[in-house]
Amino acid sequence: MHLLTIAFPDFNPIAFALGPFKIRWYALAYIGGIVLGWIYARALLKSPKLWRGPPPMTLTQIDDFILWVTIGIILGGRTGYVLFYNPAFFLRHPAEIFELWNGGMSFHGGFLGCVAAVMFFAWKNNTSILSLGDITTAVGPIGLFLGRIANFINGELWGRPADPSLPWAMVFPRDPLQLPRHPSQLYEAALEGIVLFTVLAVMIRMGALKRPGLILGSFITIYGIARIVGEFFREPDPQLGFLWHKLTMGELLSVPMVIAGLVIIVAACRRKAAQPVQELP
Repeated sequence: MHLLTIAFPDFNPIAFALGPFKIRWYALAYIGGIVLGWIYARALLKSPKLWRGPPPMTLTQIDDFILWVTIGIILGGRTGYVLFYNPAFFLRHPAEIFELWNGGMSFHGGFLGCVAAVMFFAWKNNTSILSLGDITTAVGPIGLFLGRIANFINGELWGRPADPSLPWAMVFPRDPLQLPRHPSQLYEAALEGIVLFTVLAVMIRMGALKRPGLILGSFITIYGIARIVGEFFREPDPQLGFLWHKLTMGELLSVPMVIAGLVIIVAACRRKAAQPVQELP
């Protein structure tokens, strides 16, 4: 053990057990993120001052949408992990694709799943795709924060080797090299969760929801930047390592997000802010 490192708390990845059923912290993070996000989304829709005109959807519709977006997150996240991070392994062991309890989810895949859910639900319910995207991404940092905390509890996705003199360097029990490392899960929880949520919340209070697509574009851009920064401290997945020009898969997938997000922001700013609906006398 290095003298100046912090001993990693030996968390039990299982939060509690109900007979033969074991509930893991990672599952609780998903459940908590969805429930808290749903509550926050309802609060946004119930606040008329945030919208110029009536809210883009009803509370009943957002209640129905929760199931859609949950399916999108799970299917997209798992599909993204299989295709982006470990295709060779799952090609040899296709049955393990469905073993979600063993871990393995991709944010970028989950985000694409959310996009599909938003587009299909908006089309079916005749609501604004951009406004529904704004609501979905406004609550997204809640789940990201809880998910990164769950990564830390599980002692997985640890950081790159750190200078042993770094006060918060940690040795993770599952690390075969037993090196002092950056707790990059906590860095990402702060950037992708707390910072991103705070920025979007301030934008919403300043009227961003009155310009459909502005919160959506800002989420995509800021997340992409935060993820790229976080990847500088995070150990690449062992089956992939460093890729093109020493970039990681997370960085390569985040660059297009930043570009797409900036395009959406520019389009939202050029679009005239939604005007209030005039009631007939």
